[in-house]
Amino acid sequence: MKKYFLPFIVLTFFIQCKTTPQHKQGLVTDKAMVVSANPLASQVGAAIMKQGGNAIDAMVATHFALAVVYPQAGNIGGGGFMVYRDSTGKSIALDFREKAPLSASRDMYLDSLGNVIAGKSSVGIFSVGVPGSVAGMVEAHKKYGKLPFKKLIEPAITLAKGYKLTQKDANLFNEFRVRFEDNNRFKTIYQSKLNWKKGDEIKNPNLVKILERIAEQGNAGFYEGETAQLLVDEMQAHEGIMTLEDLKQYKAIWRKPITFDYKDLHIISMSPPSSGGITLAEIMKMIANYPLETYDFQSLKQIQVLVEAERRAYADRAEYLGDPDFVKIPVEALLAQEYLKKRMQSFSFDKASSSTEIGAGLEKLPHESMETTHYSIVDASGNAISVTTTLNSYFGSKVMVKGAGFFLNNEMDDFSAKPGVPNLYGLVGNEANSIAPEKRMLSSMTPTIVEKNDKLFMVVGTPGGSTIITSVLQTILNVSTYEMSMQEAVDAPRFHHQWLPDIIKVEPQAFSDDLIKKLEEKGYKIDNTNAPVIGKVDAILVLPNGKLEAGADSRGDDTGAGF
Repeated sequence: MKKYFLPFIVLTFFIQCKTTPQHKQGLVTDKAMVVSANPLASQVGAAIMKQGGNAIDAMVATHFALAVVYPQAGNIGGGGFMVYRDSTGKSIALDFREKAPLSASRDMYLDSLGNVIAGKSSVGIFSVGVPGSVAGMVEAHKKYGKLPFKKLIEPAITLAKGYKLTQKDANLFNEFRVRFEDNNRFKTIYQSKLNWKKGDEIKNPNLVKILERIAEQGNAGFYEGETAQLLVDEMQAHEGIMTLEDLKQYKAIWRKPITFDYKDLHIISMSPPSSGGITLAEIMKMIANYPLETYDFQSLKQIQVLVEAERRAYADRAEYLGDPDFVKIPVEALLAQEYLKKRMQSFSFDKASSSTEIGAGLEKLPHESMETTHYSIVDASGNAISVTTTLNSYFGSKVMVKGAGFFLNNEMDDFSAKPGVPNLYGLVGNEANSIAPEKRMLSSMTPTIVEKNDKLFMVVGTPGGSTIITSVLQTILNVSTYEMSMQEAVDAPRFHHQWLPDIIKVEPQAFSDDLIKKLEEKGYKIDNTNAPVIGKVDAILVLPNGKLEAGADSRGDDTGAGF
């Protein structure tokens, strides 16, 4: 018997090695990390922390670097949201979302018959909201920054003097060339070549001058003086409505984040005018009553539970959420356990619910484009930042400010142009998100920080318009319920439901024909043919040994950097 014992042990070990899945990890660092959509921007943020800067300093440097090297979504002509948790566990949120100009009005995108004018809110000068990004960076640095503000913009200035394109950058500039021509009164720098290629150098001397003014003067270098005049001149050239007064009055606002518990996790996410935190909380509180850990990853039952919770949460989003400075949002009622339990009572594993029968529950969503960007940061002291920022669609309004080298957003399209009318993405909005002067448009951006056992556990967020919330949800569950590494969690296939249209959107070729057939037999409608990638998550996971693992989404050029 003994002579067979050793070979048996070896054989058993071999079988275990062959059948136990090996985790694919992202970059692991000891102390600090930045994960963003562009390797150059991530390297800038990491370098600032290596020079003694904190997470806020790295945020400012990364943000302005993205404005240069990722102009499709990185920006100074847009806005966004920040969720911050310091090393002691205190958290706060910063709203630097764009807002409607003083001359904006409820029906500004309707014709004389009361119908929505196609494209007026989504492209060109009339789609532009008052930008908030510069004010957000200045305000955050003023409250928490460590290094001089000017030093933090120097890397972006250097990049604006010349940087080399990735293949994805080159492809995008080539793709949008005609749209730049259609929406600008001059030839932009992105039209200076007929066919961009990987490794081509691009220089933006006008943006260099703008960044130098911001570095020297802070808010005044953007919202007043020569930069503001250039922006307003562009408005007037296209008969737009934004004025110098709109720019001068803009302020970033500190807000209390949305916080809630899911099993052994404590979630800190963005509050209105982002719908992200409340909608994420509704979904996670509804699914908490189901034993997800007993359902296989992306099995029929797991997908049903998530989709049905998403359906109900997005219905509430459409009805009740907007700018809290303009509308009263029933946060406590929406997140009450009894209410959410009642919301799921109509769900059965036997068949799909109907969105037309569900409706909002307390007794419809604005368009938000897919092309946002997100970055996550943890510094050597344990301070953590989650930031999602955007121009809305790729290159925003497609309008570049002449003499300034940056694009303006098209965020006015995130309002409900007409309550109850679906927008380009089939999302329905209601009165809570109607247009008003100085109002901030509803957003799906969901910058999120997760704690476990009262300690920092994860920093996560993504672009993706209405799919942002469900992408963040699935990434958190992939790690916490299905024990994936951070890199595996962000790379895993994703699916999405948003109430209306009543369709499950899945990434192409990501789900088996058998699973799709089973869902269809239950009455679910599936779109796996016309779906682009769903989200591009950038996340950081604190490992049990205290080290940091990057989750840099392989769907883009996303990259982690740190030390």
